Amino acid sequence: MKILVPFSRIFVGILFIISGFIKLNDPLGFSYKLQEYFSAEVLNIPFLEPYALIISVLVVVFEVVLGVFLLIGYKPKFTVWSLLLMIVFFTFLTFYSAYFDKVKDCGCFGDALKLTPWESFTKDVVLLAFVLILFFGKSYITPIFKPLPNTILALLSFIASLAFGYHVLMHLPSIDFRAYKIGDNLIKNMSTPVDAPKAVQEFTWVFNVNGEEKTIVTDGSYPNVEGDYVSVETEVIDEGYQPSILDFSIESEDEDLTNAFLNEEKLIMIVSYNLDTAEKEGLQNLKALSENAQAKGYTVIGLSASGEDAISKINETYGLNFEFYLCDEKALKTVVRSNPGVLELNKGTVQQKVHWNDIDNLDL
Repeated sequence: MKILVPFSRIFVGILFIISGFIKLNDPLGFSYKLQEYFSAEVLNIPFLEPYALIISVLVVVFEVVLGVFLLIGYKPKFTVWSLLLMIVFFTFLTFYSAYFDKVKDCGCFGDALKLTPWESFTKDVVLLAFVLILFFGKSYITPIFKPLPNTILALLSFIASLAFGYHVLMHLPSIDFRAYKIGDNLIKNMSTPVDAPKAVQEFTWVFNVNGEEKTIVTDGSYPNVEGDYVSVETEVIDEGYQPSILDFSIESEDEDLTNAFLNEEKLIMIVSYNLDTAEKEGLQNLKALSENAQAKGYTVIGLSASGEDAISKINETYGLNFEFYLCDEKALKTVVRSNPGVLELNKGTVQQKVHWNDIDNLDL
């Protein structure tokens, strides 16, 4: 225990801080993941969905703080019990997600590192083993500093975590791990290279041959067999190459205008995934922004998943002079963590991206 506990203490503490900080860098993104878990299709507790953001901030702040507590040896009994309860809960959650194939990505490391459900569960099982070592060896967890400095460090970690979480919510994530970050080209991120690995699928066919069921496995081609077709099951063996952007589009009621707009040299894209829940203060700034941008030769468009009624109401209320186009809500939530948010693009490359609080900082 004298060797295992110090190693486990450092490993678990650092991992909790890294995992928590990545999610704290984007608490809004983690709240979307929690909403997915709370939905009727997964845990069936939809009454928690309106509180997903509050829960998100509390969970990730607690995760970071527990990591710090463990490293400095602050309140070992409370810390170890909290770690155990948290990892047991997340182990159950990732197992449930993996076994029933409910959520494709646990969100453990935000957008920085994507893990499959079974990879997430395996990670939690390993982490649980280290936490159990700490639980049974908590007497070996001693404070690094005297009580007062330890308490001050613990309090500072809590305040700093809350302050950082508030900052990114009022602006944008300090580190952007998504495929819409500044410098990325959306056309390229949506494309599949000619020589990219193709998906590999296995087809299991069932035929009735002379009164008996016969199973034939192929890579997709229809079997050459004399008999009556019964059924076929498809399994993806290898997904092959997947573009980093799959569901982004710019559409009117009649046509897909994605390529046309993304090839514009000077494009301002105003994003609001839901106009009914958009921040009023942000909406109030859009008219002045669009007029300024248009005067400087920019094409200005809006993107939303809202319907015509919501768009008409917003246009009338705020006197907006640009056209809104349709895009998938989940995609728009990924584009920018702000409602509304603004991007400047040049031939599909993101030049600037700002939260509605920072519209005045756009350099046009």
